[in-house]
Amino acid sequence: MPILDESQHKIVSDAVAEAELTTSGEIVPVLTQASDHYSDIALFWAAAVSFTVMSLFAALPRPFMDLWDRLAGGWEHVWTTGETASMTIALGLVSFVAMWLIQLIPAVRFALVPGPVKSQRVRDRAIRNFKVGADGRTHGRTGVLLYLSMREHRAEIVADEPIHEKVEPEVWGEAMADMLDEIRKGCIAEGIAAGVRDVGQVLSPHFPRRDDDVNELPDRLIEL
Repeated sequence: MPILDESQHKIVSDAVAEAELTTSGEIVPVLTQASDHYSDIALFWAAAVSFTVMSLFAALPRPFMDLWDRLAGGWEHVWTTGETASMTIALGLVSFVAMWLIQLIPAVRFALVPGPVKSQRVRDRAIRNFKVGADGRTHGRTGVLLYLSMREHRAEIVADEPIHEKVEPEVWGEAMADMLDEIRKGCIAEGIAAGVRDVGQVLSPHFPRRDDDVNELPDRLIEL
């Protein structure tokens, strides 16, 4: 299901067209719901919970055994080594599956992903999308990708090497700040548009628009 409707896409497309009036740079805004499924992180948490439960049973078996006996009818019995081993495995499997199922709820899964992991995955995904959609595809290599990942609440700006040589990474901070200020208000399209305009202002002094400039990349928002 699209994140933005047609009118919101137009807000961003118009901002890209406006920003590129003064620069030979090509700005590509990309919006995605999430940059990764984080299945490996979910697997880690399921395994960690399973191991913890089995360790607790190994360290304090009696409460578990007494509970099981009560649930089984209230009669105590002497647990054999085989029964104890089976209970350990069963507790591990049940806790693993339960933790995995809980993480099928997106809000829970993303809450359990460490912040640095989210940041790195978003950065990696932004770079991959840049290499596919903009890297080296413009005359003079003046492509810039503005990437926004909603679930992680993170954004990235990735630019071609000639731009990196002239624009310090810190300069993109204002574009990020203006974009995120609007997005925090729930104005996603307006936020992306603000970021696009700021990127255009950064590019204009270093890469002014030429008389023979050709629009090499589409002036539109890409939703993944």
